[in-house]
Parts: sequence; C-alpha cells; structure tokens
Amino acid sequence: MRPPGLFGRLKAAVVGVVHVGALPGTPRSSLPLTQIIDQACQEAEAYKDAGVDGLIVENMHDLPYTVCPGPEVTAAMTVISAAVRQTCPHLALGVQILCAANQQAIAVALAAGLDFIRAEGFVFSHVADEGIINACAGNLLRYRKQVGAENIQIFADIKKKHSAHALTADVSVAETASAAELFLADGVVLTGTATGSPADPRELKEVKHAVKIPVLIGSGVTLENVRNYLDANALIIASSYSFVPLQTSISDVKNCQVPSNTQGVIVMETFLPKLTAADYCRGFGRSTNTASLNFLYAVITMAYGRGLFLTGVQGVFTVSPVHP
Repeated sequence: MRPPGLFGRLKAAVVGVVHVGALPGTPRSSLPLTQIIDQACQEAEAYKDAGVDGLIVENMHDLPYTVCPGPEVTAAMTVISAAVRQTCPHLALGVQILCAANQQAIAVALAAGLDFIRAEGFVFSHVADEGIINACAGNLLRYRKQVGAENIQIFADIKKKHSAHALTADVSVAETASAAELFLADGVVLTGTATGSPADPRELKEVKHAVKIPVLIGSGVTLENVRNYLDANALIIASSYSFVPLQTSISDVKNCQVPSNTQGVIVMETFLPKLTAADYCRGFGRSTNTASLNFLYAVITMAYGRGLFLTGVQGVFTVSPVHP
C-alpha cells in the first residue's frame, strides 16, 4: 500500500527552499562545510519560525551542474540535511540534488531522516542545460525498494524548467503528469520555463483534473500571482534572486526589508493554525539577499493561508483578519 501523500489533503501549503552554499569540490565553492551547515540551519530556523509546512534542501549554488555529482556532494548534502532535520524535527523535509541525482537524493533522505525528494527526469526524456536527461522512474523506485526507503516520497517535476521538450512536443503537460502518476510518483511539480518564472495557471487546472496525486507549484510564486495557485496542494517558495550567494545571519533574515507599499489580500482554506508570530511581519524595508526574500515570501504566503491581510506603511507591516 502506498503511503498517504504529505500534502494530499492540503491546499497551498508553503514549502520553503534552503539553498545551501556551493559545496566543496564545485567551481564556486569558497566556504568551509561547517559554515555552509550553519547557514543552512539558520535559514531553516527562519522558515520554521515563520510557520512554513515544509522545506527542501537543495544544492542550488553548485553551478555548473553535472548529471553525475561526485560522492563528496552526496556526503555533504547528507550532513547538511541531517543538521536541518535536527533544527526542524517536526517539519516535512525533502531534498533535491542537482542535476537529476535522484538515487543520491533517496540515499541522503534515508540517512538524514527526511520525508521526500524532488526528482528531475522521472518520466519522458528532455534536453536540459546539462545534456539529455532520460526517464528514471523504473530504476529509481527499484533502488528505493532495495535500500528500504519506501517511506521516502517522490515529487516529480513534469516538463521541467531550463529544458527543451521538443522530444515530447506531442505529449501535453497533463499527459506527462498522468504518466508520472501511473509510474507511482507521490506527487508532481509544475513550473514555469526557468527559475523565477511563474507556472501557467491553465496548466495547473489541466494537471489537477488529470491526476489524483498532489500537485505542487515549483517556481515563480510571488505576492502578485499567488492567487493563481491556491488550488495547488503546495507552493514551493524560492526567490528569483536565489542565485545571490547566501552571506547573511539569522538576525538579517528576521529584519529583512521590502518596499513599504507592498500589500495584498487573499482568502483560502484556513487549514493551518492561527498566525501568532505577527512580529515577523513588522519592520521590513528593502533587501535582495536569498534568505530575506525567501523568508518574506514564506511569511506573506503563510499569512494569506490563514486568511490574514497584510498592509505596509512606511516599512511597517500590520496584520489583521481578512474581511469578506
């Protein structure tokens, strides 16, 4: 029997992304692993305090990606993920290892006590920045079975971003989602064409109609467009500024800044506990660092999910119930 979906009974659950620093052995690596771990835990702590429903640990800064990351990457991601798990013992936690290192991600999740992975190239082939990525569902699920990791759920990207899909131009995104469901994915991830690009709301409707497994939005969720994605089971919140190397502290995150005229209102299912950390919605001004923007999006989306209204006046946010 397949385990129940992590986000199957929720709508627009908030899943933050911890973009770890460039790992040892990669071209942009500059920090010792201990500092990378500390920064990942600080960012995870900020997300946890904001009330997010889950987190994904991702080696975002290991540019350029390779389809065969070395064992040093797997080892580092295991140590980092285990530390994040200790920081957030009760959150749904996942991992993604770029590029398409899905078996390695299963191994990391098993060793670190995580709940899911985000997988590229689960069904159908595509041409990515790193080359041709072929479907892996059969081998991946057999590997998961062999190592006793059937409790680790797999959320599969469909029509993945940063990729050409001419090979499957005659296969719609809904058909791709159905194939992923047939091949036992626990959920599918719908994205735009690139990091920070919004998914097509029409495609969300098509995919939701085509499958019964959870559908996650994997890119481009912002204040301005979050209304379009409330029917998704989860929103993966990762800033379009996330290529900026993370050089911040927890105090910077809690005091990050945004334009004072930012405001928004939305009503959705109040399936989450009442917002209590209203202080995190105060004192925001302008900033473009990764942790600050990710944290801000998480806070605002979290507030939306609780039926709250955020307004900004002279850099100070206030929180009040949404009026019908």
